[in-house]
Amino acid sequence: MNMPVFISILPFVVFIGLLLWEKISLLKTSVITAVLFTLLGIFYWKMLPFYVYASYGKGIFIAFDIFIIVLGAIFFLEILSHLNIIKNVSYYLETFSKDYRIQIIILAWFFENFLEGTAGFGVPAAVVVPLLIGIGLSPIRSLIIGLLGNSTSVVFGAAGTPIRVGFAGLNTVSVPLYSALLNCVGIIVPIFMLWIITSNRENGRKEFFDGLPFAIWAGVAFVIPSILILPLGQEFPSIIGSVIGLLLVMATTKLGIFVPKEIKKFDDEKIPQKTMSASKAFLPYLLLIVLLIVGKFTLGSMGISISLGFNHLFSFFNPGFAFIAAALIVMLMWRKEFRILWPSFSSALKGTVGPFLVIAAMSSMVQIMINSGTNFSGIPSAINILSKVFETPFLPFFAPFVGAFGSFITGSATISNIMFGNFFAVASANLNLNLGIILSLGVVGGAAGNMMALADILAAEAVAKVKNQEVQIIKGVLVPCLTYVILLGILGMIIT
Repeated sequence: MNMPVFISILPFVVFIGLLLWEKISLLKTSVITAVLFTLLGIFYWKMLPFYVYASYGKGIFIAFDIFIIVLGAIFFLEILSHLNIIKNVSYYLETFSKDYRIQIIILAWFFENFLEGTAGFGVPAAVVVPLLIGIGLSPIRSLIIGLLGNSTSVVFGAAGTPIRVGFAGLNTVSVPLYSALLNCVGIIVPIFMLWIITSNRENGRKEFFDGLPFAIWAGVAFVIPSILILPLGQEFPSIIGSVIGLLLVMATTKLGIFVPKEIKKFDDEKIPQKTMSASKAFLPYLLLIVLLIVGKFTLGSMGISISLGFNHLFSFFNPGFAFIAAALIVMLMWRKEFRILWPSFSSALKGTVGPFLVIAAMSSMVQIMINSGTNFSGIPSAINILSKVFETPFLPFFAPFVGAFGSFITGSATISNIMFGNFFAVASANLNLNLGIILSLGVVGGAAGNMMALADILAAEAVAKVKNQEVQIIKGVLVPCLTYVILLGILGMIIT
């Protein structure tokens, strides 16, 4: 390993070592890693000072966008918690199926897939994790399951953003179709959900195999419709596919098809009590979904262009605004509950500071990696140096791992695609490989890596009121994530 490669990899090794082995908090680890890469950029790459400034400016603005999302999500959920809406949603889930396995998969698979298609940016886990806790799942397992669910639909999440924006400027004509087909690997996600929620239970093995047909059917019911919907456009597979899948599963469940033979509930669960009608309990979520869809398709391309030596578009559509608007409208429906406004906002603000600082540090580091090639040393950028490492005939196998790693570090499959899209294009051309397939392997791998996205972990921890459990959560999603990308890599080698 030559010196430029070693130096480029070093911060990532330090990051993983501090987080997983030294068990230092994610915030401290992120700051230390960002400072290390900044020092390397200044003293090793000899970056132009302006580009160090621009990297941090861009990173902070990216973090601010996500700050609004996290703030809005926590505020929305604080309001719903004060109004006992989450408890009522848990009650009405019981009326559909009393089996905890069915309840959890419906929430963490279908509902999260829908939210990812309409909003993305960590919204699905932030909404669903508190509902899982309300059913009776422990906070840590709720976080793990919620993160697992925010994966497969990420390929076409946020109205197609990962492909449309992430690979902007590249030839992506064949990418949606290849991505949809490769995304069939996502069928394994509900199976892993079932495995996690049944493990450590007294009859866990029996409960797992009893619920396996339903888990497999749930995976198929989303993935296949998402492929069939693709001709409508890459904006719709996650949105419409999840709706069709949910309707199919609800129908088969009512008919007793694929359901577990014996209904199982949590041994220590508390049966929720309703205090409002079903329409009133689900109205806030319906309202939120409507606001997200309307906002995405009316304001998605609108925003304020900021130029401060670097360019950034502050979009008028930010899911956080939809969360805040939904929360305020819900408060108007409960006219005597305005006293909860400030406590809810204050709690949301406190829970958002940590995630903002982590995302700012990591986003700034990514920008330094990209801009490090503009220097006095003549050394190529860190991104270009690392890309040469993967210029190998085994690129179809490694591409999903690269995409997954990008999502893990940046918290976004879209940003991962921005980072590595051009690298994939150059490497594919040099190796005479199909560009559409390589890009698809990267984006589907990025969706798998979204299970471990640091930003999503922080946002989900904040709404679940869990602190400093990043290592335990990452361990919980590691095996499913690795299985996902290994299967993708094998498929990649076969089809190329």
